[in-house]
Amino acid sequence: MTRFGLEGRVAVVTGGAGTLGLAMARGLARAGAKVALVSRRRERVDTAAADLRQAGHEALGVSADVLDPEALADAAERVAQAWGRCDVLLTAAGGNRPDAIVHGERDLFGLTPEAFRQVVALNLDGTLLAIQAFAPAMVQAGRGSVITVSSMAAQKPLSRVLGYGAAKAAVDNLTRWLAVHLAQTYGEGLRVNAIAPGFFVGEQNRTLLLQPDGEPTERGASILRNTPMGRFGDPDDLVGTAVWLASDASRFVTGVVVPVDGGYAAFGGV
Repeated sequence: MTRFGLEGRVAVVTGGAGTLGLAMARGLARAGAKVALVSRRRERVDTAAADLRQAGHEALGVSADVLDPEALADAAERVAQAWGRCDVLLTAAGGNRPDAIVHGERDLFGLTPEAFRQVVALNLDGTLLAIQAFAPAMVQAGRGSVITVSSMAAQKPLSRVLGYGAAKAAVDNLTRWLAVHLAQTYGEGLRVNAIAPGFFVGEQNRTLLLQPDGEPTERGASILRNTPMGRFGDPDDLVGTAVWLASDASRFVTGVVVPVDGGYAAFGGV
């Protein structure tokens, strides 16, 4: 279906070397987009971009920290020099920190302001700064799709991840605010939406969710009991939603947060 196609489009994915970001980047590339992967880990982002090119896609790896406005400006310039435009921005950079987890010996009153602020900065500031760097090309063209990455922690308070949940809730609010602002200020061709993944196993949370033998931990089992589909997400489960939000198939959709969670947000636990 051509309305879901991204031929001729340029997509930028921050956090593009991470598990979820790279899966969605591959999906955008398979839909026809040229994809620029942005990550602060140069070796990993170069390898990921090379793998995409090996698979027959046009891809560029750019090393930049999403908390560094100058580095992001340089990254936007590299994309502009390579392809002359930016049609899709997917902000997948984010995550948590061990010293920001409230659990065990680190109770609420042991959480340091620095750890809290750094988690909020990575997830919230890193999203806004990326939009400020790459969205001007969309404004100039009069069209574009920004896709932020939220979390179930934004919708239901989750134990342990105080700063992460607060930051992702702010990302939801930012998404809706920007959807209104960009459409009213720069035209109906600019859209901002969010994907809210449920529980996916990645680098940061593997030991939290799975035991060495692959069986779920106590926390992992609790999550599965509260996920009607009864499994963790596979990174490719995010691809369809990302392509839909990036493409003209969703051209009248803006300001929404789409759960991709196996029913977790809909389930009350009983």
